[in-house]
Amino acid sequence: MKKHSKRIKEIIKSTDKAKVFNLKEAIVVLKQLPKPKFDESVDLHLHLNVDPKQSDQMVRGTVVLPHGTGKKVRIAVFCKGEHEAKAKESGADYVGGQELIDKVAAGFLDFDCAIATPEMMKDLSKVGKVLGPRGLMPSPRTGTVTVDIPRAIKEVKAGKIEFKTDKQGGIHISVGKISFSPEQLYDNANTAVEAIKQIKPASIKGEMIKSIFIATTMGAGLRISA
Repeated sequence: MKKHSKRIKEIIKSTDKAKVFNLKEAIVVLKQLPKPKFDESVDLHLHLNVDPKQSDQMVRGTVVLPHGTGKKVRIAVFCKGEHEAKAKESGADYVGGQELIDKVAAGFLDFDCAIATPEMMKDLSKVGKVLGPRGLMPSPRTGTVTVDIPRAIKEVKAGKIEFKTDKQGGIHISVGKISFSPEQLYDNANTAVEAIKQIKPASIKGEMIKSIFIATTMGAGLRISA
């Protein structure tokens, strides 16, 4: 049997698996638990009342977290001409056209978000099998296919994140770092949950959210009321 570390034993001892917390209570508990030597992410894990195989039950969208994610987001912009200069001026980490697409095709994926101008999408589709599974494919629905590159970059840097249901009907998103204040974590988590609730597909009957858990990277998951 695998032995738990002292920190994990303390976490198990301090959390009640049967209890359903409200969001503010859960954040207080997470802040009090023993921590590792790095600044953990705080994540939401939602299980939805959807059938992932039905296209009309896909829950997908974006939300701007009021206090950002606490992470440095590396942005790649696929564009040509005058858009390249604007992307660089706006703080993009990687900018280019076909040469950047070729780099991705060769295995380069050292970025967290991809933005593209509409004219680049035909060529970018050639690496869709590489970007898609990693959630990096630009999409008009999420505002990452646009001619307004500076605005898109600004939104991402301000804390804009994308969410969508996975094959098990779940949504998993980071809403900050454990070093954030309780108020900042509450604002971010509450904003994310409300954004997901707002795009409930018409084909879903009853409550869309079955359960929500909040957890740190290395910590226990606490169930919170939906």
